[in-house]
Amino acid sequence: MTAGDVQDRDGARILLEGLAEQEELIKRLKLIWADGGYRGALVAWVEKVLGWKLEIVEKPEGQVGFQILPRRWVVERTFGWLVRQRRLARDYERLPETSEAFIYIAMIRLMVRQLACT
Repeated sequence: MTAGDVQDRDGARILLEGLAEQEELIKRLKLIWADGGYRGALVAWVEKVLGWKLEIVEKPEGQVGFQILPRRWVVERTFGWLVRQRRLARDYERLPETSEAFIYIAMIRLMVRQLACT
């Protein structure tokens, strides 16, 4: 977590540096989708330092009004699933590790339900 005055792209660099220390993740992660707020030097840094591709999901040129952007809906849908869990709908936890644990529990519960329905 970072302070509120830290730009998203600067916070992303801090997060990605931490992820890069996890050997298993380095082998699996190849592509990251992000919105326009992450464009700039971060894209080149991710490719040069981490060897991953940071792809910016842009609005189609000339877009008027609301339109679902490719790949962006995945994040919004996942946030929607998470806030359906009462404990995650508000920020009750003191420690970020506790919130992280509840997110894991919520996603495991969701995956188990998906598997049970197939």
